Amino acid sequence: MGDPFRRVRVALAALSLVLVIGAVGFLALGYTPLDAVFMTVSTVTTLGFASPHPLGTGDKVFSIFLMLVGVGTALYAFSVVLELFVDGHLRSRVRRNKVERTIARMDHHVIVCGWGRVGSEVARFLTNAGRDVVVVDRDGDRLAELAYPTVVGDVTDDDVLIRAGIERAATVVAALDTDADNLYVTVASKSLNADVQIIARARSQSSELKLQRAGADRVVNPQQLGGDRMASFVTQPHVVDFVDVVMHDGSLQFRLSESVIAADSRLAGETLRSARLHDHTGVLVLAIRRPDGSFITNPPPEATIAAGDVLIGVGTESQLAALADFSASA
Repeated sequence: MGDPFRRVRVALAALSLVLVIGAVGFLALGYTPLDAVFMTVSTVTTLGFASPHPLGTGDKVFSIFLMLVGVGTALYAFSVVLELFVDGHLRSRVRRNKVERTIARMDHHVIVCGWGRVGSEVARFLTNAGRDVVVVDRDGDRLAELAYPTVVGDVTDDDVLIRAGIERAATVVAALDTDADNLYVTVASKSLNADVQIIARARSQSSELKLQRAGADRVVNPQQLGGDRMASFVTQPHVVDFVDVVMHDGSLQFRLSESVIAADSRLAGETLRSARLHDHTGVLVLAIRRPDGSFITNPPPEATIAAGDVLIGVGTESQLAALADFSASA
């Protein structure tokens, strides 16, 4: 089905052309400009007002021609405009313009590419965490009733990523059905925004290295994670339940969180003992991740906190917020 707005533009352009031809024709037949416009509108709309001048043979022939062409064109224009309202196209366009304005105001948001089981869970979790999300999928029916800002289109098209605000996005989650599409999204996203973080889904292990080489910061294999999780329920069911509750459930007050140590943070150069993080914030530091990616788990009190480190701790929301403030710039 063609673009209804394009059909409206074509119909209105055709009607305008008929009106211009009619006015010029009557002018050529000796009518004044006002009378020419009057005769044209009267003929096209079939209102049947009396002619301001007696009609000669030429006038009658031209009027018949204008009536046949003009009435058909006017009826077509009326029908496409009516269709625009009846079928909801105008309402859809208004809603789309509102969504585009919402996306244009977003900054450091997350673009979720692919609305399936994985993509929907990612969007739900991020929304609950307070992050702005834009969902992209080629199937408009999937996105019709979503509460998130959406972009309908093939995500392998750079223009679709641009409409989703890729230049301002903090993260792209590539959760499409095929590894080839996720690979393309990874390459395209990095080319449009070199600083964006890419979290890519991989169906096969052979694709994981390719996605990493293409620029993906993290590659997730849902099948592998599902298998590991099921095995963990066999060996350590209570640990898995605890981690699930702390990370996802929300029924406990405690959360796991991370805080990055800024270069001018008051904590840079301190030890865990001298920083007295637990006394100041109530957070229990479980691990420190160094800038090279290594972890210090269950760090001793003598462990030094350096700029660029990531503190991973457990505490209540207010305690974790206090740690984030304490870790920020001095």
